Amino acid sequence: MTNNQSVRRHLDAVTRGRIIGKLEEGRSVTSVAEDFGIAHSIVSRLWRQFQSTGTAIRGFSSGRPRGTTPADDRYIVLQARRNRRQTAGEIARHTTPATGRPISRFTVARRLHGGGLFARRPVRCVPLTPAHRRRRSLWSREHRNWRDNEWGRVLFYR
Repeated sequence: MTNNQSVRRHLDAVTRGRIIGKLEEGRSVTSVAEDFGIAHSIVSRLWRQFQSTGTAIRGFSSGRPRGTTPADDRYIVLQARRNRRQTAGEIARHTTPATGRPISRFTVARRLHGGGLFARRPVRCVPLTPAHRRRRSLWSREHRNWRDNEWGRVLFYR
């Protein structure tokens, strides 16, 4: 991990309660921070919040609510793992009736990315079988001596 990235770990409710309890006993912010192995500023901010609001419950951030639940996210990743050739749009079309909420292909792509998978476009061509390869090789051997005027009558396409 590089220096400009940080790992945010939130304190659980039990730890927050224990910190507040020690501070209410009269212990210093510095000693409590050392006991829990966390920064002085975290304990200080928690204590300030408790003194002003009377609670140490972590507030939730504002923003748009998620369109999917954690169960929906697991279902999306499971669908992608079951059929690796499905596109994000196809997964979205299968997930919408299952969840009862419309889910976009972009949401599916984000959930797949979060699950360690990536939205992809499956290859639209038919894989060649050994029989195809044999016939192609035979054809090329039969026509290896053709001249330019003979090749000029051949139309190649994808």
